[in-house]
Amino acid sequence: MNFYDTRETRPPEARERELMERLPAQIAHARAGAPAFGRLLADVEPDSVTSRSALATLPVTRKSELLEMQKAARPFGGFAAVGWGSACRRVFASPGPLYEPEGARPDYYRLARALFAAGFRAGDLVHNAFSYHFTPAGSMMETAAHALGCTVFPAGVGQTEQQLAAIADLQPNAYVGTPSFLRILLDKADELGVKLSFTKAFVSGEAFPPSLRDAFAARGIAAYQAYATADIGLIAYETEAREGLVVDEDIVLEIVRPGTGDPVAPGEVGEVVVTTFNPDYPLVRFGTGDLSALLAGASPCGRTNLRIKGWMGRADQTTKIKGMFVHPGQIAQVVRRHPEIVRARLVVDNPALNDRMTLMCEVAGGGSEDLATAVAASIREVTKLRGEVAFLPNGALANDGKVIDDVRTYA
Repeated sequence: MNFYDTRETRPPEARERELMERLPAQIAHARAGAPAFGRLLADVEPDSVTSRSALATLPVTRKSELLEMQKAARPFGGFAAVGWGSACRRVFASPGPLYEPEGARPDYYRLARALFAAGFRAGDLVHNAFSYHFTPAGSMMETAAHALGCTVFPAGVGQTEQQLAAIADLQPNAYVGTPSFLRILLDKADELGVKLSFTKAFVSGEAFPPSLRDAFAARGIAAYQAYATADIGLIAYETEAREGLVVDEDIVLEIVRPGTGDPVAPGEVGEVVVTTFNPDYPLVRFGTGDLSALLAGASPCGRTNLRIKGWMGRADQTTKIKGMFVHPGQIAQVVRRHPEIVRARLVVDNPALNDRMTLMCEVAGGGSEDLATAVAASIREVTKLRGEVAFLPNGALANDGKVIDDVRTYA
């Protein structure tokens, strides 16, 4: 069997119908079980949210906002629907600190699907080089491997020579961890004259360029990557097609313009926003802060879900100009005031070490002096700073998700 289950190959319209049918109950559950969503979604009628357009009207909760709300109401800021006890097996702390619950369900983070696509099968011995303390990465991988019927060696991070000794004794055929630590193990093994037994690897947590993938392949290790977070679990995963990352079956993924909740056109770079069906941590329209873009068409591997290009940078482009913070949401607010603007980007430079803002605007049919004056007034009103305006033809701005481009130098 080449697929984890038949859901991966079902017609896209059947998947979309099922996801939309599940939405109302999850939104009702979030409102009733998680106090923060009880407030955020108080005016939302759950039964009305049965389409992506309806979902797009709900507020986005971004990771930075979640952190501040957790600080005000420990431990979870009112976003979890579980407390201490049998329903919450573990609690983890990501940098911030940001706390995440782990529920009692098998494969809580839904990563078994991604491990299966990477070739992991029952009977494999998995060397798990992700951390087992504070952050959930070690548990994320272990629970997924157990769901597939694998045995796990909980190696954790560091202690390279001790890890190599265990590998020599146990002969694990599979590795999970960061790609950089796998490279460290391989280099140290060469230095000590040890041959590693890995034939497959599942990597995450860092960039995984094709050059490193090919270097592992040359050593006989087929390595695949996934995009997952502590809050959401699996978001998307690589398959043998090696063409983007296939979205998980149990989330609704949107790509929105940074600083807003507005979905972008297919193929345009924007922020990854995810709605999960996790009953314990029912995040609705959670802004990951990561940039990506949808790929057109279905994967050649036969999986029919949406695909994304992978991680393409961070969406939080807030910058300080003349002592004032300027946020992507403020730029979106300016653009909304002027329907003539198709796309815009605020470029910040500092000629003669003096900060300068220029709003680069793609305008259908070209701009006018009156429009430039009006846009400049909006910039001043929204940001409390003076800004210049420049008009560009449609398509002139790069499709990279940038709303604020800080190019200042201080040499």
